Amino acid sequence: MSKAHVIGLGKSGVAAARLLKREGWEVELGERNTSDTFLQQQQELAAEQITVKLGYSLDLNSPDLPQLIIVSPGVPWDIPVLVKARELGIETIGEMELAWRNLKSQPWVAITGTNGKTTTTALIAAIFQAAGFDAPACGNIGYAACEVALSPKLPDWVIGEISSYQIESSSSLAPHIGVWTTFTPDHLARHKTLENYYNIKAKLLQHSQLQVFNGDDAYLNKLGLSYWPDAYWTSVKGKDFLIGDKGFYIEDGWVIEKLNTTSTPTKILPASALRMVGEHNLQNLLIAVAAARLAEIQPDAITKAIEHFPGVPHRLEHICTWEGIDFINDSKATNYDAAEVGLASVKSPTILIAGGEAKPGDDTGWLAKIQAKAAAVLLIGAAAPAFAQRLQEIGYTNYEIIETMAKAVPRSAELAKQHQAPVVLLSPACASFDQYPNFEVRGDDFRQLCLAWAGR
Repeated sequence: MSKAHVIGLGKSGVAAARLLKREGWEVELGERNTSDTFLQQQQELAAEQITVKLGYSLDLNSPDLPQLIIVSPGVPWDIPVLVKARELGIETIGEMELAWRNLKSQPWVAITGTNGKTTTTALIAAIFQAAGFDAPACGNIGYAACEVALSPKLPDWVIGEISSYQIESSSSLAPHIGVWTTFTPDHLARHKTLENYYNIKAKLLQHSQLQVFNGDDAYLNKLGLSYWPDAYWTSVKGKDFLIGDKGFYIEDGWVIEKLNTTSTPTKILPASALRMVGEHNLQNLLIAVAAARLAEIQPDAITKAIEHFPGVPHRLEHICTWEGIDFINDSKATNYDAAEVGLASVKSPTILIAGGEAKPGDDTGWLAKIQAKAAAVLLIGAAAPAFAQRLQEIGYTNYEIIETMAKAVPRSAELAKQHQAPVVLLSPACASFDQYPNFEVRGDDFRQLCLAWAGR
């Protein structure tokens, strides 16, 4: 029996292990950490004849080498053990690639981009489901991709939010429709250069039969038709800003489609059908409508889905209103660009809660938005001292280092009262790993603290 080793005991690692087991592999799952939860999972998986080694890192010096290695999305692709595995000729792929190999008979919509992926993926899945398709959202949102592959009945469509990490470790993933939402510097600690990060994203679109691009994104717009001659482009600024002669745009408050050079522009739905705030969400709407129309979904199903779409947790999510002040959770803003968009999307003046584990990137646009819109800034987590220094450098002094979310929420309410600010916004501009396992747990903590404060 061939042996497979799965790295990482997260949701995707467990799903990959189960899928391999079903295919007849002898499966071993390695997790370098240990915890009570992991011990419980170890026992559950042992009952399924899947060996879980806790506190373990793969050793390629042993005589009993695996024939296949599956990597969870959070594991860097260039760590020494994976480089060595490839040198030894051991097939090494990501969990997403394993899922693709089991689901490639179905059409995929694959969504990538620096920001906007999650909202766009959720919108696309909602539209496809409103049209009557079994179309689960998976990857970075919803299910692990291998969980979809494990279901007894294959879906009609696979809607995948796919990060650069997942593209990097997928050799043959080729969606029917590929979508690129935005492109700004991010994950450079892992991908090293902007060019390398771009090339990884581009690979997914190059392998896609149909391509949809956000034409309002400065970087993608600059590349335009010279790089992507056959793509469908979008613009919230109207027909005159559309790249090329086919695509989707907003004019006179309507989403308009122009499917080819000779077709008449057609109204699909009023842009006001989407209840979410911010121009960036109109971009997400256009891209989602484009994917749906390229899959030949009718405008009435699209309109129904958009009108009922509640938004995405942790992305400008309205938590509660206390004494006229809206508390908004934008925990998913884990870089400067996303946090700048968060600030741009809410009423001002705002009380901003920011900080966490800082990422490399250009903070100038974000800092300018703070100067324009924030009455006060509360800084939490490891980045607080560095952020305080940056605010000081631009002459912004109305900040406090408050360290934890538990202190930040009541203080933000006091400051909102003091400054007559209509909004308290958690939009951290940082990863969460200094204080939380992920941005979802950070957002949930903010939500619970806000609801407890409002319900005192």
